[in-house]
Amino acid sequence: MKSPAPRGALAALSLSMLLASLGTSIANVGLPSLVLAFDASFQAAQWVVLAYLLAITAVIVSVGRLGDLMGRSRLLLTGLLLFTVASALCGVASSLGLLIAARALQGLGAAIMMAMTMALVGETVAKERTGRAMGLLGSVSAMGTALGPSIGGGLIAGFGWRALFFITVPLGLLTFALARRYLHVDRREQKPARSALNVLSTLRDSSLNAGLGMSALVSAVMMATLVVGPFYLTHGAGLDPARMGLTMAIGPCVSALMGVPAGRLTDRFGAGPMTIAGLLAMLGGCLLLSLMPLNLGIAGYIGPLIILTLGYAQSQAANNTAVMGEVPADQRGVVAGLLNLSRNLGLIAGASALGAVFAQTAGDLATASRSAVGNGMHATFGVALALVIASLLMVVLALRDQARKHSAFKN
Repeated sequence: MKSPAPRGALAALSLSMLLASLGTSIANVGLPSLVLAFDASFQAAQWVVLAYLLAITAVIVSVGRLGDLMGRSRLLLTGLLLFTVASALCGVASSLGLLIAARALQGLGAAIMMAMTMALVGETVAKERTGRAMGLLGSVSAMGTALGPSIGGGLIAGFGWRALFFITVPLGLLTFALARRYLHVDRREQKPARSALNVLSTLRDSSLNAGLGMSALVSAVMMATLVVGPFYLTHGAGLDPARMGLTMAIGPCVSALMGVPAGRLTDRFGAGPMTIAGLLAMLGGCLLLSLMPLNLGIAGYIGPLIILTLGYAQSQAANNTAVMGEVPADQRGVVAGLLNLSRNLGLIAGASALGAVFAQTAGDLATASRSAVGNGMHATFGVALALVIASLLMVVLALRDQARKHSAFKN
């Protein structure tokens, strides 16, 4: 059932995605303050970030399926309340252990919000406008990632670390009110006994598997820019921390600005062609970064980064539209959960595997020379180039298989 007020519903869904992504990025800047506040080691304080991410990764597919069974709007409201209460508990935590536990609870709420937000797009907007809605969600997600560090830094300076979590309480209440007002609160439907078999059948679909695999691989590539970028910009390009931070914000800002246009292009030209177009742009960006001469300095980094980010925004908007557009209505939640899971696994793999490639090639990063850091950059994006090529092959083969099936069906 489509919402009678799609703009209000889209506002609720967008704010839900914004809160979930803000919860990921805003806590990072508070780690030094938490080390001092609780007299803890950096490794212990890191669990404030890890607990949130691990909770999302562990439960997001399960909550997606739960939404299919009990009603997605109802579960989204539950997730928003859980996230908001957990945010308040984070703000009043009297020990690091309690803060970590509250962050895990907040991550559970965020997992519900992320899965249900994407699943509810199909019930909120017309099919021909799905691409724009997916692009909008991509924009607000990138916006949350980009705004987290800057907002968090200001809050810590003015009010202390507890403000990092209290700030999301009124935002959570506002989003809950919008969702309750504009989203249709569905009633639980009786599912046939073979529903689980239908889900397994859907998961064997080649197009779905290609979409999930591509999402994981391109997310790994983009995480490489966040892991390798700071080292290259400081050691390779010679930027001070302030200018390095501003340069690092370019990628998320480009992604935020590109989200809605990418969705419009997807609606106009089709998800398949625009997924391929986005991957080709990513291919070009990775190729440039893997061959970039060091004497080009910061300009040689920013140009390819923009190309890479534009391609990522386009490929993700188109891929998400393709995957969610072909899913049966009673399985949107679990597939939305799988999409978010694939992205999270890609981010983790990018941080660990591609980060290891960079460290292995560049050597000791505390003493690495400018040329060594440049070699690490080239090697890392050489591997990233191979991942984008693999993504492109998966998508092309899936589209060919899909065309063959349609042809056989017509005959």
